[in-house]
Amino acid sequence: MSHALKTSAIFLLASTALSAPVMAQTSTDDTASAPVSSEVIIVTGTRASGQVAAQSAAPIQLLSEDALTRVGQPNLNQALTQLVPSFQAQTQGTDMASFSLSARLRGLSPNHTLVMVNGKRRHGNSILQVINGAFGGSAAPSIDLIPPDIVERIEILQDGAAAVYGSDAIAGVINIILKSDTSGGTIRATTGQYYDGEGTTYSASGNIGMEVGDSGFLDISLFHRRNDWTTIGDGQISVVNLNGTINSAVSPAFRPIYQALADSRGTAGINGGQPASKLHIGFYNFGYEFEDFEVYSFGNVSYRAGDALQGYRVPTRLCRNPVTARPQTTDPTNCFGNTAQTGMVPHIEVFQNEFSFTGGVRGQTGDGWNWDLSGTYAEDIAQVYTTNSANASLFVATGFSPTDFYDGGFQFNQFVGTVDIDKEFDIGLAEPMTFAFGGEYRNESYEIFQGDAASLYVEGGQSFPGYSATDAGKIDRSAWALYTNFIFYPVEEWTVDVAGRYEKYSDFGDALIGKLTTRYDFSDAFALRATVSTGFRAPTLAESGYSATNVGPTSAVLQLAPSSPGSASAGFGALGPEKSFNLSAGAVIRAIPRLTVTLDGYFIRIKDRIVSSGEIRGQSAVPVGSDNINSVTQLPGGVAVVSPLINGLTPYQLVINAIAASGKALDPTVLEWGQLGIQTFTNGIDTETYGAEFAARYPVDLSFGSLDLSLGANYNITKVTNSARLGSLFTQTAEDIIENASLDYKINVGALFETGGFSANLRMNYYGKVTQLVRPNVNSTAPRPILNAAGVGEFYKAVVEATPIFDLELGYDVTEWLNLAVGANNLLDKRPEIPGLVADYDPATWSQNNRSPYINNSGVINAPFNFGPYGTNGGYYYARMTLKF
Repeated sequence: MSHALKTSAIFLLASTALSAPVMAQTSTDDTASAPVSSEVIIVTGTRASGQVAAQSAAPIQLLSEDALTRVGQPNLNQALTQLVPSFQAQTQGTDMASFSLSARLRGLSPNHTLVMVNGKRRHGNSILQVINGAFGGSAAPSIDLIPPDIVERIEILQDGAAAVYGSDAIAGVINIILKSDTSGGTIRATTGQYYDGEGTTYSASGNIGMEVGDSGFLDISLFHRRNDWTTIGDGQISVVNLNGTINSAVSPAFRPIYQALADSRGTAGINGGQPASKLHIGFYNFGYEFEDFEVYSFGNVSYRAGDALQGYRVPTRLCRNPVTARPQTTDPTNCFGNTAQTGMVPHIEVFQNEFSFTGGVRGQTGDGWNWDLSGTYAEDIAQVYTTNSANASLFVATGFSPTDFYDGGFQFNQFVGTVDIDKEFDIGLAEPMTFAFGGEYRNESYEIFQGDAASLYVEGGQSFPGYSATDAGKIDRSAWALYTNFIFYPVEEWTVDVAGRYEKYSDFGDALIGKLTTRYDFSDAFALRATVSTGFRAPTLAESGYSATNVGPTSAVLQLAPSSPGSASAGFGALGPEKSFNLSAGAVIRAIPRLTVTLDGYFIRIKDRIVSSGEIRGQSAVPVGSDNINSVTQLPGGVAVVSPLINGLTPYQLVINAIAASGKALDPTVLEWGQLGIQTFTNGIDTETYGAEFAARYPVDLSFGSLDLSLGANYNITKVTNSARLGSLFTQTAEDIIENASLDYKINVGALFETGGFSANLRMNYYGKVTQLVRPNVNSTAPRPILNAAGVGEFYKAVVEATPIFDLELGYDVTEWLNLAVGANNLLDKRPEIPGLVADYDPATWSQNNRSPYINNSGVINAPFNFGPYGTNGGYYYARMTLKF
C-alpha cells in the first residue's frame, strides 16, 4: 500500500470521532426527480445565513442528485457539461492530459474556477495539462474524483468571487455539497459502450447514510469504474509517402515491410482516443452535533490506473547504425526485437494515488457570533511509466534495452486552514446587517521525480522520455489571507453585499481586492442584480515548476519551466499573479407562476494572464540564408519556410540554444529528420471576455404525469487585447487557441417527463463552432491558406462545425426499491467531420479542395479533429440498475 493510501486510511478511521454536519441544508418543495428548488438554502456566493437561491444577488445554478444521475457516464465532468451551458469539459487529452481531464467555466482556463467541497477549497491536481490547447496549463482539481452518489447537490456561482474565496475564483465557483443522511442508501451498476463497440465501461457504486448517536450522521460512498480504449482513424500516414508510393526515405530492404503494413492497414486501431483506466474511490461525510458546537469531517481516498496508446513507430524507428548510432534504413537486422517486421505501439501508463481530509469545529456564542475553524490536508501522487517500448540508442550501445521504463512522477501536497466568523447586527435597516470576517493559511508543495537510468539514456524509451535531473526538484510556498464582508438591506427590496480580501504569497507578493454586489426587487416578478469586483490568480506551482520533453514519432517539444535556464535563454522569466476585473448585470423574472427566467451579462478583463507561449518551432535543419528581417529554413522534402527573427535569432537557433541550456538529450531520429520546438508558460498577455447567460425552467403538472422543461444558453467571446510584452515569443497558434478554441455559444434544452413509475429524459446540447490553426506535415507541399507572422502561408484553419447533440434516457420503477434505465448520450452518433479522405493523398487535388490528410495534425489517416466540444468517440449507449433501501 502506498504512503498516500496508508495515511488516508488512518485519517478515515480517526475522523469517526471528529465529524459533524458542515452546513444546514433545507428545501421547501424539492422532490427527488425535479431540479433543486429555488427555495433551497444556499451557502455559495454569500456569507448571510438562511439565504435561498431565489433571493441570491449573484447568479447561482443548482443541480440536484437526480439530475446528476440521469447522465450515461458516471462522471461529474460529463454531467456538468451536459447540464450547464457555460461549463465545458475536456473530451480527450494528449499524453499525460488523457489521465486527468479538465473543465472550465465561461471559456476561461480551468485554473480560473474554484472548486469547493462543502464550502472548503478542493486541492489541485499533480498532473499538469502541458500540450497547448484550450485546456493547456490546467492543474485544477479533478472533479472526476468525486463520486456522484455522495453528492446531494451542486451550487455553481457564475460570477467573479476572488474577493470572497481567494485565488482561482475569477470565472466562478463550483461548490459540491455532500449528503448528510442518517438512513437509507443506494446501489448502482452501469454498463455501456460506444456505438462502434469500443470504450466499454463498467461501474458499480454504493452509498449509505446512518445515524451516529443521538445527533450525528455518517454518509459513505464507494465507487469503482473501469473503461477500455477508444481509437480514431485508419492508421498512420508515416507508413506511406504522400503520393501513395512507399516512403522515399526507406531503402529497398524495408519497402516490402512498409508495403505489407500499408496493404493490411496494419497501423489501424491504435491511435488514441480515451485511455483504458480503472478508478476506485472511497468518500465520506461525517459529523456530530454537541450542545454548544458541531464537529465535522469529510474526505476521500482514490486510486487510478490508466493506460494510453501512443503513436505508432515505423519499423525503421528503432534501427541504428551500430558504429555511428544514427538512424539508418539499410539493414532490418539492426532493429530492436521484431520491430523490423511490425513497428511498435508504445504505451504510457499512469498510477495515481490521492487523498483528502478535512476536519473542523463550528458553533455559536451566547451573544450570536457564529464561528467555524477548519483544516484540510490533501496529497496527490502520480507515477508515470512507458511500456511496450525500447531505447534504440541504449540497444546500439549495449545490445540490450528494457521494454518498460519508469519515467518519474509528480506529487502535490496542500494544507489549508481557515477561520470564519460572522454575526447579524440590527442597525435600524430593513433587515439585520451581516458582518463577517476571517482568515486563511495555505501551504503547498509540488515535486517532480526523476526517471530511471534507461528512461534517461539519450532519447529514453520511445514515446515518452523520463524526467531528467534538470526536470526533477521540489518547490513550495505559503499564503496568508484576511477578509471582511458586510451585507445590509437599506430597504426591504434592496440587498448590498461588500467584500474585501488581502492575500500575501511567499513567492511573489501580495494582492488587495474587493467586490460589490447588489440586487433590487421591484416586485415578486422582477429583480435586477449586478456585481463589480477585482480579483487575482496566483500561478499554480505546476505551471511555475513543470519541465519535460514531449515527443511524437517525428517531433520533440521541450516544456521549459518559466524560471529555468532554457526558458531564460529564450527571453522568458518567472511567473507572477494575474489581475482581473469583473463586471456583471442581470435580471430575475417570474412573470407567471412556476416560470423562472434569469439573464445575466458579464465582462471579464485579465491582465498578465498566464498562458502557454505556444510551440516556438525550429525545424531540425540547417538555415540556408538569412537577413535582418527573416530567416529561410530548408525543411526535409525541399520546402522552404520563411520566419521572422526572434530576439535577433532564427527560430532554429533560438530553439537549439534553449535545448542546450536545458541540458536535454533528444532522439537522434528527431534531430535528423523531425521537428524541434520549445514552449513555456508566461504572463505575456491581456484578455477580455464578454458574454451572457440565460436560464429558464418551467415545471408543468399534467393530468397523467408531470413535465419539467428547462432552457439554458451561454454566449461567450474572448479576445487578446495585448501581447506586446512578448512580441514574437507569443506565437500565432497560441493566440488563436485563446480566441477560437472555446465555444462562442452553447444552448441546452431539457425535458423530463414522468408518469407513474415511467420517466423519459430528453436533452439537447447545441454546441457552437470551434476552430484551430494546424500545420501540414513538413514533407507536404500543400497550399497553406492561413499566413504566419511573416506573411507566409503556413496553416490550415481546422473547423469543428456547430451541431446539436441529443441524449435520451428511459427509466422505469420496477418496484419501490428497483429502477432500471437505458439511454444514449450522443443519440445520433455525431462526430466531427473527417478533414481529409484517402483520395486526397494526391497533392494534385489539394489545390482544388484545400484538404490534406495531414491537417488533423496527428498524422492519422481519416481521423476527425480531436479538439471539439463533443469528442471523436461518437454515440454511447448504456443501461443502469439502481437499488434503493
